[in-house]
Amino acid sequence: MIRLSTATPDFASAFAALVNARREADADVARDVSAIIARVRDEGDAAVGALTLQFDRHDLDRSGWRIDLADCRTAYEALDPTLRAALDLAAQRITTYHQKQRPEGSDTTDSAGVRLGARWSAVEAAGVYVPGGRAAYPSSVLMNAIPAKVAGVDRLVMVTPTPRGEINPLVLAAAHLAGVDEVWRVGGAQAVAALAYGTDRIRPVDVITGPGNAWVAEAKRQLYGVVGIDMVAGPSEIVVVADGQNNPEWIAADLLSQSEHDPTSQSILFTDDEGFADRVAAAVEAQVATLATAKVARAAWDANGAIILVRDFAEAMPLVDRLAAEHLELAVGDPQSLFDQVRHAGSVFLGRHTPEAVGDYVAGPNHVLPTGRRARFSSGLSVLDFMKRTSFLQLDPASLAAIGPAALALAEAEGLPAHARSVALRLG
Repeated sequence: MIRLSTATPDFASAFAALVNARREADADVARDVSAIIARVRDEGDAAVGALTLQFDRHDLDRSGWRIDLADCRTAYEALDPTLRAALDLAAQRITTYHQKQRPEGSDTTDSAGVRLGARWSAVEAAGVYVPGGRAAYPSSVLMNAIPAKVAGVDRLVMVTPTPRGEINPLVLAAAHLAGVDEVWRVGGAQAVAALAYGTDRIRPVDVITGPGNAWVAEAKRQLYGVVGIDMVAGPSEIVVVADGQNNPEWIAADLLSQSEHDPTSQSILFTDDEGFADRVAAAVEAQVATLATAKVARAAWDANGAIILVRDFAEAMPLVDRLAAEHLELAVGDPQSLFDQVRHAGSVFLGRHTPEAVGDYVAGPNHVLPTGRRARFSSGLSVLDFMKRTSFLQLDPASLAAIGPAALALAEAEGLPAHARSVALRLG
């Protein structure tokens, strides 16, 4: 774990190294994924089956390619009532939040008599990737599938790896609750390629969303253009801005909540209280040993964790913006004043009683968020990722006469005579 202080002479260079540290896929991953994509594109189901046997160690022809929707319903009905109620609450809150994101079209006639506007429509088919290797995440099913359903997607397809043919029933239950139409027992880059190109069994989709490992993220990156994607997601990350009035145990748990995701996850604390920094560091050491995920959390914290001491939070906020983190907690007495200074963050959690983990499950906003400083230019998953906007125009002779000559002049200036003629012939 790195300890930095803005008061030290080498802070600028040390912080720059932290900002620019690369924790994502390397050239070897890109090369391997490219080969997998080409194989699936050329060989279809045969490649998907062989790669599943290689990586997930089960034969799809024996374990079954597709999971019956009745099995999803059965998994949901068999849940412990408390867990089912929690899943229901999460689905309800996620649905309500995302319904407010649905865009409205426009249809107006301007002063020249030109009718113009835009119409929003959902994509026909979307694919949702749900991790199933290191851990199974029913919350990811809800966060990806519900916005697609709210958008009005006709066919929603879920792919998820099932190591040795086994699948977490919670994932199936969430698929039922979210209204997934197809569930396929495939994962990895081969699943992304199958969704993009289609195979004899799996029909192609228009958009692919959902988190995954480095191979999944790289497959989405390489296939963008063949298919739409939500984002290229990297390792999880959190930045916590906390003053000395916090309980250090709470903040330590918040930091570890990201460290336990993956050895490449990053957790960073900014504080203006050196004693509090020491107490948080000690609390992390005490807590990490108690976690079932201790091996992963320890590796992530040791390699990518950081505590940064600042003189005050006015000094901290520009540094926070440079990190453009996936998750940002503002655990201070007046979080709004700091939030007003934030320009780059995937999702922000305001106040001492708003742990990021609540946002992962039941708060409502989407937990699929930009990582790797991409919050500088992109946003979290939303209904808009499953929709597209089509503009339209309608002119009559009078409105064409009003604006057509300008179009004619510009077409001639650009040296495009057919463009000019298509307008001129109508002008008479």
